[in-house]
Amino acid sequence: MRAAVYRGREDVAVKEVPEPECPPGHVKIRVSHNGICGTDLHEYYAGPIFFPTEPHPLTGMSIPLVMGHEFCGVVVEVGDGVDGVAEGDRVAVEPIHRCGECPPCRAGRYNVCRRIGFHGLMADGGLAEYTVVPRHMLHTLPDTVSTELGAMVEPMAVAYHAARLGELTPGEHAVVFGAGPIGIGLWFALRGQGVEDITICEPSAERRQAISDLGARDVIDPTQIDPAHYVMSRTDGKGAAAAFDAAGVRASVESALDCLGARKPLVSVAIYERPLETTLLKLVLAETRIQGSLCYTSDDFAAVIDLMAHGHYRTDGWVTHIDLDDLHEEGFEALHAGRKMKVLVDL
Repeated sequence: MRAAVYRGREDVAVKEVPEPECPPGHVKIRVSHNGICGTDLHEYYAGPIFFPTEPHPLTGMSIPLVMGHEFCGVVVEVGDGVDGVAEGDRVAVEPIHRCGECPPCRAGRYNVCRRIGFHGLMADGGLAEYTVVPRHMLHTLPDTVSTELGAMVEPMAVAYHAARLGELTPGEHAVVFGAGPIGIGLWFALRGQGVEDITICEPSAERRQAISDLGARDVIDPTQIDPAHYVMSRTDGKGAAAAFDAAGVRASVESALDCLGARKPLVSVAIYERPLETTLLKLVLAETRIQGSLCYTSDDFAAVIDLMAHGHYRTDGWVTHIDLDDLHEEGFEALHAGRKMKVLVDL
């Protein structure tokens, strides 16, 4: 089969590799679409970061590895001991490998497992014609959810999990920094949780237009309008009930803290390649806090799929499809240059 194999920084080969076998407790999937994640870009241009150069403690694997952790497909083989899934089922994959033994795992918070791994980073992933995953990773797609949306469940679950950590209630104000895929996902998630009063801060005109075309009505350019002044005016001085950083730069963190009301959280859902400085005195004076957000759990996957089934997500205007042969130029390079927002590779 053909697959995209990560070998190191700016070294990903689209090549023929052996088709994987399906051991007990696993299922084999014919991949429909695989999304290119921001993490994939970081790995391609600055890695290996999460790709292991030594055998991972859970998977035992290290580079070279097949990329791809945002994907969906059709079950083509079911291993011994697997129930509740059949050949022909369309599935989205929740790609977390967890130990099940550490304190976070035992508490149900396996998204912060101390030995966490990801299918497509610490094991051969979905940027291939076929892949094999443990049964627990599967989420069956209802008939009303397309395979295109199915491939978007994983990144949208990242955003949904972050939105939940904001602990907002309907009628409260949220501010989102960044209108890339996760920022758009936050907007969808917050609305799905009943929060409609959302300010989007995005310096890119193309991204502002994309989220506006999806229906966002409160979208500002933070290089032209001061977000803190704007949000305070919009909230009669109370400030935002939660802010979300999906941009990952110092300016967004500083502005987000300035937008917050007293004792409210800034939820950080970006990938930071290098340390950022911030003014912690802002947290002290307003008793605000910075809350990290890492991936998702099965509840987030289920919630996103349910919202998709009821028409709450759209891909028009910001999601592009490419062939595997175009991975480098129309995938990595186009995303890195800002020519595209979200790319799905059609397998």
